[in-house]
Amino acid sequence: MRRIYFLLAAVAAMAGIAALTIPASGHSDEAADPVFGITIPPDYRDWKLISVAHEAGDLNDLRAVLGNDLAVKAYREGMLPFPDGTIIVRLAWNYDPSEENNKVFGRQQSFVAGHPKEGVQFMVKDSKKYSATGGWGYAQFNDGIPSEAKVLKACYPCHVPAKARDYLFTRYAP
Repeated sequence: MRRIYFLLAAVAAMAGIAALTIPASGHSDEAADPVFGITIPPDYRDWKLISVAHEAGDLNDLRAVLGNDLAVKAYREGMLPFPDGTIIVRLAWNYDPSEENNKVFGRQQSFVAGHPKEGVQFMVKDSKKYSATGGWGYAQFNDGIPSEAKVLKACYPCHVPAKARDYLFTRYAP
């Protein structure tokens, strides 16, 4: 029970930090990514939470996955493939120990989201426009600036192992 409490507290803290640390510079009239032509949706920071994860290993980050209304509906209904117009966003932060929290607990057990990591990443579903990449377009923006083409060209091959789930690794966390 205590573990669940700490996990819920961490998720709430991440959501609050997301509102404060992710740049709000994204508007649909900004530069598009060089491969898929995707721009930053102006309201993505208001989308619903789909899942939270801690990625270990080389990534070692905390991440939140948000989705527009179509994405959330598809996840809730178990809809595969996801409908055109679905947009998923991944926000990630460094995985930092919380000295303040750890003082209260008397040991190192609390970790919080640190500085944003690897920009903001998007997956946009358009089965015709992105047919060569499983119906998904990919984008990454660092401080509102689109990533280079070589970064984006690595997205689809990485997602191929999740083809049975319409190329999405993230599972819905109700």
